[in-house]
Amino acid sequence: MSHSREEVLHDLERTDVGVVSTSAGEKLRSRMMHIAVDRDFNFYVASMKGDPKTLQMTRQPSISILVSPRNEDINTSREIEITGATSFITDPDEKRKALEITAVKSPVVKYMKETGNEGMLDYIKISPETIKYRIFGEIVQGIPPTVLEFPGNVSRVSDWSRLKMKLHSWWMELRPSFLTASIVPVLLGSAVAWSVIGSFNFGYFLLALLAGILMQAGTNIINDYFDHSSGNDEANVEFVRPFSGGSRLIQLGLMSPLEVLAEALICFVLATAIGLFLAWTRGPFLLILGAIAILSGFFYSGKPFNWSSRGLGELIVGLNFGPLMALGAYYVQTQSLSWLPVLASLPVAFLISAVLYINEFPDFNADNKVGRKTWVVRLGKQKAVTGFGVLLTGAYVVLVGGIITGQMPAVTAIALVTLPLAVKALLHAWKHYDSSFDLAPANGLMVTSHLATGLFLTLAYLWQSIGSKGWVYMSLAALGCLAFILYMYWYIERQKRVFHGLKQAVSGGN
Repeated sequence: MSHSREEVLHDLERTDVGVVSTSAGEKLRSRMMHIAVDRDFNFYVASMKGDPKTLQMTRQPSISILVSPRNEDINTSREIEITGATSFITDPDEKRKALEITAVKSPVVKYMKETGNEGMLDYIKISPETIKYRIFGEIVQGIPPTVLEFPGNVSRVSDWSRLKMKLHSWWMELRPSFLTASIVPVLLGSAVAWSVIGSFNFGYFLLALLAGILMQAGTNIINDYFDHSSGNDEANVEFVRPFSGGSRLIQLGLMSPLEVLAEALICFVLATAIGLFLAWTRGPFLLILGAIAILSGFFYSGKPFNWSSRGLGELIVGLNFGPLMALGAYYVQTQSLSWLPVLASLPVAFLISAVLYINEFPDFNADNKVGRKTWVVRLGKQKAVTGFGVLLTGAYVVLVGGIITGQMPAVTAIALVTLPLAVKALLHAWKHYDSSFDLAPANGLMVTSHLATGLFLTLAYLWQSIGSKGWVYMSLAALGCLAFILYMYWYIERQKRVFHGLKQAVSGGN
């Protein structure tokens, strides 16, 4: 018995949710999602930007969807299987269409539309290749399913497209938005050097900056590899995008563990090559700094040292992305050692340790399960908030103390403008330390605090170097940094309001 396209479409239109299955390397991943369909059998889903499922759907476009319209009689119950390919919607008119029809199905999309936040959504179109329509009573009688075919939608991904998608995955594995951890101390150390010697070698600065970025990237990537091999990332179901839980590209099947390991090794090799050149041209002390960086980065979560499991992760991150990297950048410019860049970078060191520390809260259960004894695991979440406060206090006590004692220029007091962000993050952590979802604003505030403090300190030392003749440019730069802080604060607060409202709307106000 064959059923009409209109009958199939009718049952699809009265279905709200489907099981969406996508390829994850050698595995399949399935998730319930709200599905909408138009009269031409084009299917649409909408999800929050950055959703791992959305990323997976568009990087590996083959998809299967199974829906079952509501029916109390099992003999007349229906099952509809859709196979096809996905694509991001970029056309504004089709985006509006997708928004309208998905808002009818999904309470999340409905809320985002009603509050004017639809720009926070990604819209995905699913073009079917085949649709199979089955009725239980017919199946048991041996009647074959009704099959609708859409030959015009049969897609083949070109080798060039596959290459671009693979390169994009490799780029995402670098986690470029978090590379500021290495950029800040190199900028600061170079600025301190300029304030001391009054000159600046831009070529050596770029090499030092690139080496620092590659070393951090290698550390981040190899950490993903070891977290996968230890089972940590697979056990982590409470991670907060994008602050904790790693890149998740292995778990999404977008990169194999071997690819991740290869990318990490490439970053370490390139960083080492640049470091050896700088050691040859600028001085052998860089060999010591480079050896420390490799040993601490490569074995941060890898055996035999596994620094993070020994409670040394926070200390190592603070030292590497604070005094050691700043001192290295200073040495590249001056070919000498000094306590000035070390002292100047201590606030940054405390803050980057605090960034790591607050990001460990969502990872608590997974870390505890695999034996990664971070300080958050050792102390427990509630007590660990006190440790978070100690790190934040240390950053600003060092800054104020350096100014009072004259070890840091008075103009560095401009960095104190970030103190309210840190206080806000601490208060938020005290309130939401046990809820990974609600803790996310504290993670965002800390990333902003670290970056802004580092930039303000860099500007302060540049200001000291240039003197009064550059006050106009430095003032504009400082205003730019302040504008960045205000924007980020507004953005984080907006995200918090939207997600809180969404949580209330979906849960019915509970």
